[in-house]
Amino acid sequence: MTVFCTFLAVVSYKKRIFDLSGSLSAFLVGMVIGLCGNVLWLVLLIVFLMTSFGATKYRFEWKKSEGFQEGSKGERNWRNIAANGAIPTIISFASFVSESASGGDPSANWFPKDMASYLFVSSIAVAASDTAASEIGIIDPRVYMITTMKRTKRGVDGGVSLTGQLMAFVAAAYTSVVAYVVFAAINQDLLAGPPTLFIPMLCGFLGCQIDSVIGATWETRGRIGKLGNNFTSIAIGTLIALALALASG
Repeated sequence: MTVFCTFLAVVSYKKRIFDLSGSLSAFLVGMVIGLCGNVLWLVLLIVFLMTSFGATKYRFEWKKSEGFQEGSKGERNWRNIAANGAIPTIISFASFVSESASGGDPSANWFPKDMASYLFVSSIAVAASDTAASEIGIIDPRVYMITTMKRTKRGVDGGVSLTGQLMAFVAAAYTSVVAYVVFAAINQDLLAGPPTLFIPMLCGFLGCQIDSVIGATWETRGRIGKLGNNFTSIAIGTLIALALALASG
């Protein structure tokens, strides 16, 4: 696990996916998720990182010319890792604590792996949805403020577009389908049934909308930053997924 995470961190730094602080943070997050959670969760996280990097690089020169790019070459730093990786990391650690405290008794495990996996996928789906909406949706000149539906400028907090909304749904659906197929093929103990597919898809897209609403209100007023918004929307999207799971029995 250490060698694998080290390799990924080095490659991520060399390919300018992360800067040095981001690569070190990604290494720590990967270690926690791989050791405390499940290796397949780490695989899913890597898929998210690769696809989000692809979205970041999409028409990057145009984004850079307009001032919409991340970093100087699209790289993320430790703050981005913390904002998007904190909730999945917390889920992994909580799952480990629950399993360890249960002493092998399934009835005493208050956070079993299938539930943890379901919430893990939901949190990643929110992050993927928001990243795709931001990085690809920015190319659409027809932008509307989510709270009023009035036309606004590109890059404005709370601005949404048809392209962005479409990509938000595609990213949430893609993340959920990949996770469901991987879990079903390799380790069905990680499946919480159909909710592992459909609810993360819904909550991923919904979390992206929450991000936009927060952007149009709290972020615009300076009450929260962009990365704080990312963390909050992922947390809320994951909590909605948890509520839906509990409501469905």
